[in-house]
Amino acid sequence: MKYKMLLSITAAVSVVFFCCQKNALNVAPIGSVNGVYVANQKGAEALLIGAYSLLDGFALDINPYGWGGSGSNWIYGSICGSEAYKGSTYFDPSTGVDQPDIAVLEVFNPTPQNEMIAQRWKVVYAGVARANQVLKIMAEAKDIQPADRDRISGEAKFLRGFYHFEAIKMWHKVPFVDETVDYDAANYYVGNDTLIWPAIENDFKYAMQHLPFTQQTAPGRANYYAAEAYLAKAYLFEQRYSDAQPLLNDLIENGMTAGGIKYKLQDHYGDNFNALTKNSSESVFASQSSVNDGSHGWNGDIGDILNFPSSLNSPGQCCGFFQPSQYLVNHFKTDSSTGLPDLDNFNDSDVKNDQYLPPDSSFVPYAGTLDPRLDWTVGRRGIPYLDWGNHPGTSSDWIRESPTYGPYSPKKNAYLKSELGNLTDAEFWTTGSTAMNINLLRFADVLLWGAEVEIEVGDLNKAREYVNRVRRRASNSSGWVHTYIDPANPSLGFTNISAANYYVGEYTTPWVDKEYARKAVRFERMLELAMEGHRFFDLVRWGIAETEITQYFQHERKNHAYMNDFTGFAKKDEYFPIPQLQLDLSFDKNGVQHLHQNPGY
Repeated sequence: MKYKMLLSITAAVSVVFFCCQKNALNVAPIGSVNGVYVANQKGAEALLIGAYSLLDGFALDINPYGWGGSGSNWIYGSICGSEAYKGSTYFDPSTGVDQPDIAVLEVFNPTPQNEMIAQRWKVVYAGVARANQVLKIMAEAKDIQPADRDRISGEAKFLRGFYHFEAIKMWHKVPFVDETVDYDAANYYVGNDTLIWPAIENDFKYAMQHLPFTQQTAPGRANYYAAEAYLAKAYLFEQRYSDAQPLLNDLIENGMTAGGIKYKLQDHYGDNFNALTKNSSESVFASQSSVNDGSHGWNGDIGDILNFPSSLNSPGQCCGFFQPSQYLVNHFKTDSSTGLPDLDNFNDSDVKNDQYLPPDSSFVPYAGTLDPRLDWTVGRRGIPYLDWGNHPGTSSDWIRESPTYGPYSPKKNAYLKSELGNLTDAEFWTTGSTAMNINLLRFADVLLWGAEVEIEVGDLNKAREYVNRVRRRASNSSGWVHTYIDPANPSLGFTNISAANYYVGEYTTPWVDKEYARKAVRFERMLELAMEGHRFFDLVRWGIAETEITQYFQHERKNHAYMNDFTGFAKKDEYFPIPQLQLDLSFDKNGVQHLHQNPGY
């Protein structure tokens, strides 16, 4: 479903929405777009596409730069979750830090004036407003058949629940805004005095009751199982494991993609990060991207446009951000006899890198056993970077500032060189506008949720089997990371020799200890979902953010001087500050403030 193509239609109703910014809404009369009557099925469908279009966090009229609101949550979930450094340049005498608002988020020193956070708020509440606009149009439309009415309203409430979910995990206490809010009446101002989980759950329950099991002609749309998955996710965040368990059992045993394919792990891990194989059996819900479609690149994954190597001879050609951390890389070491990770001591020594080597010096990559998911996630010297040749490392212009931000490049959002101009947009200012979907929810994520739930309220060894399913696929993917016949000439192809010493084993000993099982599942989520924007939110919901993030900085600051700006992780840092603009706009005509800042900011 190329839902971005109708962005211009939905933009015309001016649904720029700052939650409590009344003068920014400026909504045209319900049922019209530029004066054209749309209170019918065609109009409702067009507005619904507009609501979907914000899943990637980008719209020219709302968030023209994209990265602060990015649907991948690469800043908040991964950089703040210890998986990556900000990257790019740290200090330029003329401009200072490149993207300073990301830099202060990385060391947990943001203020309510942070522009990145303001962008994310703006995007998620614009998504809420667009979903509500669909529901308002539905109330007036007379030509919609019952089945279509159920589907459209189900999709709109699913999206409204999704966007509110994104808000609550960022800011904790946030407003819940539904279609009954009248922007010209006294009830315009919506407060954030309570947790809105019940309202989010109700939207997902409604979606389950009204959505079809499949959406055969539009795999990017939400279906019954996507709603079931997000309801289960809400229960996980609330630690309501018994409520999540039957939903996850159904998803794992019976779930189907929107396109009608039974959920299963793809045979090869890397296929989850290729535009040619998107909307696969593993895709539960994804933000859709398209290129070369007349949008001049703006329908690609703009939120991740900074996250490529910086060389003009590399994929993306810009801009050196989102560099994987050494801490993340160290997780992928495995025991040479069992193929299992070292849950406790993985960070005692570093996987070998070329960070401090002189230019043009020789380098032999780490020889110990590794999980192959490392080399689908991280670009590192001497290892093939897809079909671009071996990653050239820190002595090249692929890395902008290695002494500050390390020797690695992000990889999951990168495209094959053979896809250049076909699955990248030829008209964009870089080659980084791609047809790659954003994986908002993969089936591997569902399996690992299932493992969590079984540990808490079910069967430890059922949890072990779910984890082993994920690890088994990882092991099967090792042969897909090959070495080149001639690293200087990638067109000659690959040898049948793996690029590194890959070995992934399964947990064969029965699990009898809950604490060990929890540690194993949480570690597996780091390996499987690395750089996909989940980690920080996982750490917070597990109640271990302070411990893990403190350990991360204690180790990493030895090699990265800027990390001395980190002064500690406090309870307040589990959530981000509510943007100051939103607080200022939340005063009603009587001087009553309806939005309140999170404690500590």
